[in-house]
Amino acid sequence: MKRIGVLTSGGDAQGMNAALRAVVRAGLDRGAEVYAIYEGYQGLVKGGDAILPINWNAVGGILQMGGTAIGTARSAEFRTREGRVRAVANLIKNGIDGLVVIGGDGSLTGADVMRSEWSSILQELLDTGRISRTEFDKYPYLAIAGLVGSIDNDMWGTDITIGADSALHRITYAVDCISSTAASHQRAFVVEVMGRNSGYLALMSALATGADWSFIPESPPDVDNWEDKMCEVLKAGRGAGRRDSIVIVAEGAIDRNGNPIAAEYVRQVLQDRLHEDVRTTILGHVQRGGAPSAYDRNMSTLVGVAAVDELLNATADSMPQLIGMKGNRVMRSPLMECVEKTHAINAAIKERNFTEAMDLRGRGYKESFHILRTLVRALPHDPKPGQRRLTLAVMTASAPSPGMNTAVRAAVRLGLDRGHHLLGVSNSFLGLINDDMRPFKWMDVDHWASMGGSELGTNRHVPSGKDFYAIARTIEERQIDGLLIIGGWAGYQSALHLLHERENFPAFQIPIICLPATINNNLPGSELSVGADTALNNIVDAVNKIKQSAVASRRCFVVEVMGKYCGYLALMSMLATGAERAYLHEEGVTLKDLYHDVKLLNTGFEHGKRLGVMIRNERAHPLYTTQFMSNLFEAEGGDLYEVRTSVLGHLQQGGDPSPFDRILATRYAYRCINFLEEEALAMRDSVACIGIQGSAYHVTPLEEIVRRYDVKYERAKEQWWMDLRPTAQMLAQPGPQYYHENGEETW
Repeated sequence: MKRIGVLTSGGDAQGMNAALRAVVRAGLDRGAEVYAIYEGYQGLVKGGDAILPINWNAVGGILQMGGTAIGTARSAEFRTREGRVRAVANLIKNGIDGLVVIGGDGSLTGADVMRSEWSSILQELLDTGRISRTEFDKYPYLAIAGLVGSIDNDMWGTDITIGADSALHRITYAVDCISSTAASHQRAFVVEVMGRNSGYLALMSALATGADWSFIPESPPDVDNWEDKMCEVLKAGRGAGRRDSIVIVAEGAIDRNGNPIAAEYVRQVLQDRLHEDVRTTILGHVQRGGAPSAYDRNMSTLVGVAAVDELLNATADSMPQLIGMKGNRVMRSPLMECVEKTHAINAAIKERNFTEAMDLRGRGYKESFHILRTLVRALPHDPKPGQRRLTLAVMTASAPSPGMNTAVRAAVRLGLDRGHHLLGVSNSFLGLINDDMRPFKWMDVDHWASMGGSELGTNRHVPSGKDFYAIARTIEERQIDGLLIIGGWAGYQSALHLLHERENFPAFQIPIICLPATINNNLPGSELSVGADTALNNIVDAVNKIKQSAVASRRCFVVEVMGKYCGYLALMSMLATGAERAYLHEEGVTLKDLYHDVKLLNTGFEHGKRLGVMIRNERAHPLYTTQFMSNLFEAEGGDLYEVRTSVLGHLQQGGDPSPFDRILATRYAYRCINFLEEEALAMRDSVACIGIQGSAYHVTPLEEIVRRYDVKYERAKEQWWMDLRPTAQMLAQPGPQYYHENGEETW
């Protein structure tokens, strides 16, 4: 058995509480004792009542809370040798030999410094009589696992840090609001966002909101007269029809000579040169506060559990590890390598070696910046002399999904900027059948980045019979060279039908690519679909409100979520909300399951439980319906609790897309346009789909990935997220007082 300490240090970040909850419950579940260290390193140096054992129930109800329940503080004492000696003494006094540190690069560096000094500090404590020989022998090393809690997303070695997605939510919502008032008055707004030496929040929020200009420290304007260039582009945008101008400035933004670019200076430049009414908004700590997003809750939970496993498997020779994310997978990297690379980025910026800074940020960061430079243009580049100008058609298909418009906007602008013609197909494949489409111009999609639904219109019509002749005629008459289908399974099926009808209709011998967009996240060839993150956040918001209602009245809610036969939304919302149960079609539902759940609820409410939330996938079972479950729990619960149902319905599909979905849609669209351009110019006619698999983007032939698809239930035969089921179940347990005796569960 180990004793694990957990602390949060440095600036707070949304999701720290989710990580704390995961560390505590995973540690207890695996047989360790867990100690909370209050107020970060300051509490570690202080000791006493700042280091206390923490139990299962102490972290109940904190999953949805912002900030950190155990506090954080910056400690000048810990930076000194004497401070670290006191910290080590307090760890040994409490028997702690494993430490989870949740903080930024400074906090993680401090942990490694303490670990590297461990042996010498132990000897000093022994020599001065502050620890015994037994204690000296018992704690020969300190195991460390680091979790990056930082809204700045400035740490090398992980795709995203705890709090960054939530901060993007705050920024995106604020800029969306600002855009509406700016357009009403034809104003320009300069918005300053956090990030220190990282431009992640500025870059990604500009990409997500459709901002017109952005400044980031890693890649300053490449000309000295950047003021002239910025004003020229914004003025041209107004001339093209924009009613507002949004400029996003990272707090660490600089010019290529290293001079700061302040939001107020940008405002003054715009006001003086464009003679406009320009306002400044500094978002400040609103970016750091509030409830964490669904992604931050789930990601923080997964890395928290992994950190515990890392400590329990550590040996004296183990190097401290940073636990982060690559794509959808938890990854481990040597902690100090990550810290050193992070410092190298800051050094490169300081030395004005911006190429190296961008390289160290990674391929995804560079690609996003490249895309943004195109999207913020006032008008597209002129076609190159003599180039072959393709005609590319874009449509949305199947059920509406938040982020469809974002994908269309990115595809249209990226295609137009390369000199091609873009056609918008109305009403999905009915538009191809009826020749209902229109050519897109640059400004036609100006405000589509933030819009939910589908402006092109969508439906589930899958062509058959005479439809193919009409589609072929439209393709020939319009001289379409490539087709982008943004949507769900109906779109994928339609693409396959066109592929299989090529012998009869040569017009179908054009490149076709499908971009996954469905809240169900059930499509082949991709682990993530555009719209699923938005739906998950909608569910989490609704369940948060439901839990407030339930706790006030001793109620249990059975919440039905969408997904068809795919349980992604049900399981991930269980993980994100702390619900007791998720019923999935993949697992089925038995009478024994329901008996177990009734007993769990009754025992819990008998011993003071005030709320229960059971999440049911809409097609988990044909007979054990949401209402059936509610009636069963109501009958068996008696006077212990009331039971209510909540069928969330189409609110899961509605609303503006989340920042995650906007960015994902944009990056998918970029690759789709690349594919269509390359295939058409090379006279190839591949039919494929884009998707994330693991930590990389892949374009896969559609026929190949359909073999790995369960067509009957419209879901992949192997679903990566099902591996998270044991973690979700473990975290939802009632706690250590709920134990097994002779195979029976008792309290």
